[in-house]
Amino acid sequence: MDDPCRLYLITPPVLPPGFADQLAAALDAGDVACLQLRLKDAPRDEVKRAIEQLMPIAQARDVAFLLNDDAILAAEMGCDGAHLGQQDGDHAGARMLLSGRILGITCHDSRHLAMVAGEMGADYVAFGAFFPTSTKEAQYRATTDLLEWWSEIAEIPCVAIGGITAANCAPLVRAGADFLAVVGAVWNHPEGPAAGVRAMNAAIAAASHAA
Repeated sequence: MDDPCRLYLITPPVLPPGFADQLAAALDAGDVACLQLRLKDAPRDEVKRAIEQLMPIAQARDVAFLLNDDAILAAEMGCDGAHLGQQDGDHAGARMLLSGRILGITCHDSRHLAMVAGEMGADYVAFGAFFPTSTKEAQYRATTDLLEWWSEIAEIPCVAIGGITAANCAPLVRAGADFLAVVGAVWNHPEGPAAGVRAMNAAIAAASHAA
C-alpha cells in the first residue's frame, strides 16, 4: 500500500484580515501535510512578519511550513523548507543551504525538469497546472500520465497543482499524486476554510478507496 495522498495548502495571494485565525481553523479541520506561504511581490519585511505570525500556528499542529521563492529567507527564519520555481535562484545552492530541510521544485509539465530536480536532491517535485486556475496565469498544462510516469519511476514524492478542487481531484489521486496543492478550494470555500479542508480530505479519501 502506497502512502496516501495528502493535502498541501498554499496561502491566498494576499492575506486577508484575521488570516491567522482562519489558518488555525483550517488546519484543525483535518489532515494537512504542509503549508506554503506564497506572497508574490510582497516586501521582504511583510513576508518576515507573516512567517513570524503563521509558522508557529502550522508547526504547533505538526504541519510543515514552507516559504515560496526564497531559500535564503526560509533558512534565516527557521522555516521547515522552501518551494522554488524554475527561475528562483540557484537550486543546488538552495539544496546545500536547506540541508536537512524540505526543498520542493516546480517542474511544470516537464519530465526533464523533474529528473534534474530529483538528481539535484529535491524532496518533492511539483507538476501543473492540471486545471485552469485564477491564482496565477498557467503557461503550462500537465496531464495525469505525467503523474503515472513519475510514480512508476521515482521514489521522490510529487505534488499536483493548478485549479484543483474536491470535485476534480479524483483522477490526480488515482494517477499517483502524493500531494494535492490547493488555494481557492480551501480559502474560497463558500462555507469557510475549515469546510474546504474537510471537503478536500473527503474527496481524497473517496478517490483513494476507488483506486
